[in-house]
Amino acid sequence: MNLNRILLQIFVLISFGLSVSANSFAEQEIKNFEKMKKAISERIDGMGKFTIKPSPIKGLYLVIAPPRVLYISEDANYIIEGNIVDVNTGEDHTDLYRNGARFAAVESVKDSMIIFSPPKDKVKHTISVFTDMDCYYCQKLHKEIKEYNRLGIAVRYLAFPRQGLKSPTYNKSVSVWCAKDKKAALTKAKNGEALPEKTCDHPVDKHFALGGLLGVKGTPALLLGNGQLYPGYVPAAQLKAGLDRASAEATK
Repeated sequence: MNLNRILLQIFVLISFGLSVSANSFAEQEIKNFEKMKKAISERIDGMGKFTIKPSPIKGLYLVIAPPRVLYISEDANYIIEGNIVDVNTGEDHTDLYRNGARFAAVESVKDSMIIFSPPKDKVKHTISVFTDMDCYYCQKLHKEIKEYNRLGIAVRYLAFPRQGLKSPTYNKSVSVWCAKDKKAALTKAKNGEALPEKTCDHPVDKHFALGGLLGVKGTPALLLGNGQLYPGYVPAAQLKAGLDRASAEATK
């Protein structure tokens, strides 16, 4: 199974089919479609657009609302967050969709990331990193940024000030994202250098909210190319080896 291809298919589904449509159920007899849609829209904060599709369990439907994945009963009386696992095969029917939803949610803000990348033809893997300017291990990761790039890993940064909005670290993140040379400003911040305070129409609040929805608790938090979220710093060589293994397994 080519996992990257499946994730791409899920991303296309999410990108172009998020608005819920009865066409999703052309082959299903669902009496309570509107009731389910209304329950999801009204009972779950911040859902925005979403899509619904049948799950492996009769009467239970999968709801994809990047970056969240959950289930709703056909009568709309029960909403469930959790994984469906086949006890006979051990297959997890939820993780793949959750990974795809994470992938889609992060891709939706890629234009606002600060990216350190090798030349395009040298990129072998891409990771997205929720980072805090004052976090020790975030700084440690950035000190290896040239090595990540040398090994073919593109690193895309999103802001996640752990102390919350309006904290000193938040203000530092805003100054980085508002700098004329964002990459240089981020590097200075990671090195503990003072930055001129700046403000602008920035994505820091949006990045922070997205990290919360993804379940980011600490930094750095790495979203890998297969949609998996990995908490913590990983040395460049070790990360490259792990990404290579994941890619090899996905193509089997």
